[in-house]
Amino acid sequence: MLCITSISIGSIAAAPAKKNGGSSSLVDSTSPTVVLVHGAWADGSSWSKVIPLLQARGVKVLGVQNPLTSLADDVAATKKVIADASGPVVLVGHSWAGTVITEAGVDPQVKALVYVAAFANKEGQSGGDLVNAYPKTPALGTIWDNGRGFLRQTEHGMIENFAPDLPKKDARTLFVTQAPLSASTFGDKVTVAAWRTVPSWYIVSANDRVISPQMERDLAAMMKAKTTVLQSSHVSLLSHPREVAAVILDAVSTVAKEAKK
Repeated sequence: MLCITSISIGSIAAAPAKKNGGSSSLVDSTSPTVVLVHGAWADGSSWSKVIPLLQARGVKVLGVQNPLTSLADDVAATKKVIADASGPVVLVGHSWAGTVITEAGVDPQVKALVYVAAFANKEGQSGGDLVNAYPKTPALGTIWDNGRGFLRQTEHGMIENFAPDLPKKDARTLFVTQAPLSASTFGDKVTVAAWRTVPSWYIVSANDRVISPQMERDLAAMMKAKTTVLQSSHVSLLSHPREVAAVILDAVSTVAKEAKK
């Protein structure tokens, strides 16, 4: 059953932070590790506001640097990081990375999936299939093709469509640091859908101008994911980091409780 939750910013600060004392070592298998996977036209730094909030709660965090050259390449990069976590993993994907965690999340270490304004494909379905099933979003009109098989968002697109609820200076920084996306990736089809067997959470960006907010709602309902709706642009992980961290912490808590049974 689709569960819509509201997140209180104060809920993160309410509980005292744990002092790691070195417990964040990758060899520690007693608590979940959060693995963060970035999306298209971004890099691992897109999680920079969420990471310290998780770490302040004593949560182990690892980040993936996707090459953004193909689904297979991004899945391989994600699996390498999953392997570095010796215990249970909460796998989190933003945007295009939803496709990545859908494929990579069948790894037996993965105990929860968190989708942040992200694709969630069925078997045999590509990102392009999902995009084309809904009306064209504004960001699809501000893509720059370099003529050599890679795509970027223009500076205008980054400011007006990708991150309109960030200060313009921050959006301009995202324009500079974005990793180019291989144009072929959105034709790559998922072969397995981890969300069918792994408990899932979904954060909908109600003001998304990159992927359809209605698609996000539909995917969350399809997966029967525990769902949170934020009045956010596509980059809720930067504009609403506390709310995003709270959802991830909920997944971490659920996995930790299951591990103790």
